[in-house]
Amino acid sequence: MPLAVYMDVHVPACVSEGLRRKKIDVQTAQEDSAGRMADDDLLTRATAVERVLLTQDADFLEIAARWQRQGIAFSGILFAVQGTPIGRLIDDAELCLAGMTADEFRNRLVHLPLR
Repeated sequence: MPLAVYMDVHVPACVSEGLRRKKIDVQTAQEDSAGRMADDDLLTRATAVERVLLTQDADFLEIAARWQRQGIAFSGILFAVQGTPIGRLIDDAELCLAGMTADEFRNRLVHLPLR
């Protein structure tokens, strides 16, 4: 069973819809009333609800590095640069969420697209 994902507000809604069509458990920050939450708090929230955070916000590159240095645990981040083709983003996110365990994702940042 694929891991559950928490969508940052910077990811287009069509990505959430595409992942849901692929039977991925998706929760958006907007659905969770966290759409205006600070980035650190958003990662804390995704970790609390045991979901990998999918984002296109480059601020999370620094946050992940800082948290790794400080030993702050998080559930994992999938990061895609702005402009990544939607189909590739959906397919690569699905591959990671289905192919990695929660332990493999923990405290890691995975860059998309994979190829």
